[in-house]
Amino acid sequence: MIELTWYAWALLGVAALVVGGSKTALPGAGTISVAVFAAVLPAKESTGILLPLLITADVVAIVAYRRHVDWRALGRMVPAVLVGLLLGFGFLAVADNHVVKIVIGVILLLVVAVTLARRRLGRKFADGASHRVGAAVYGSLAGFTTMVANAAGPVVSMYFLAMRFPVKEFLGTAAWFFAIVNLMKVPFSLALGLITVPGLMIDLVLMPVVLVGAFWGKHVASRMNQRVFDRLVIAFTIAGAVYLIVSP
Repeated sequence: MIELTWYAWALLGVAALVVGGSKTALPGAGTISVAVFAAVLPAKESTGILLPLLITADVVAIVAYRRHVDWRALGRMVPAVLVGLLLGFGFLAVADNHVVKIVIGVILLLVVAVTLARRRLGRKFADGASHRVGAAVYGSLAGFTTMVANAAGPVVSMYFLAMRFPVKEFLGTAAWFFAIVNLMKVPFSLALGLITVPGLMIDLVLMPVVLVGAFWGKHVASRMNQRVFDRLVIAFTIAGAVYLIVSP
């Protein structure tokens, strides 16, 4: 087990609670967990420790929203995500953590700006070609950002927001998307030495907290107004992007 102080465990516990809640109620909030894990633990190692917790929350989200999935949207994104994962794998092998965080933060802010502009103009991905282009752009960005920083949540949130998914369809489609992507990341993380036995010991301690957060999130989501949901997604995305840019 990695040596941690009591307040480090407390911070990780709060972050684990957010991991669960972000999967079943508040997409984008997971960036907070990424920030806390990177602050308490070595930055690169933190991504490997966080991954099993994310997969645990994905399973709960899939069970909770299994009837609310847009499989066509998922099918369009997966090939581009794989390309992004490969690019992220190569980048992570050579890049400096600080530079990576700044690049991702800037990308997220650009994604938010484009998505909000499209919504304000009343434009949706109206035809098959636009669907494919949007899926390719957002999908490759999601693959890249999730590989290098577990930060694809805001990118995917912006894509689903642009698609104007209702709350439950948004959460159900996101649940399956991240379950697939996070499982795809496992061999890459193992190859980079990011998943270790000491890290898995930390995961075992935090997994019950993740489950509590996930079930709490399901309770909250069932009562959430669509407009409030959309605004929270945007707010968490912007907050996460700004943190990545300004954090040391």
